[in-house]
Amino acid sequence: MMKASFIYLFISLLAGASGFAQHQGPGPVKWKYSATKLDDKTWEIHLTASIDKGWHIYSQYQPKEAIAIPTKIRISKNPLIVSCGQINEVGNKEKQTIKELDIVQFQYTDQVDFVQKVILKAPVQTFIAGTVTFQVCTDEQCLPPKEEAFSLSL
Repeated sequence: MMKASFIYLFISLLAGASGFAQHQGPGPVKWKYSATKLDDKTWEIHLTASIDKGWHIYSQYQPKEAIAIPTKIRISKNPLIVSCGQINEVGNKEKQTIKELDIVQFQYTDQVDFVQKVILKAPVQTFIAGTVTFQVCTDEQCLPPKEEAFSLSL
């Protein structure tokens, strides 16, 4: 019964966050997009989030029981590019425990760099584009998920 009460409270808090949908301005997360050339055909794509003090965003990779909305990065199809492996996260990953709900999830504060290695099928100039969807929260509130587009020349 106690666990159900906490779940109801948490869902109510998330529903209440929808009142922040009109959040204007740059927000508590600033993104920087860059590409680093490693050799003629290999590049590292960096999607770097700088997060305001008191806020956090969630890792792409969450345990099954997590209720956080994970960061999701989508790379648009480009027939000249092959992605190598999964997108790595470089930063200080923190474990968030919600004891009342028996939940563990992963988040980042301050800064996190999402890094994807790509290989060009030929040594040509092209671009890589996509979106990053993320949710930013404090310990008391969450803003609705936000999607940002990026495009980089390679």
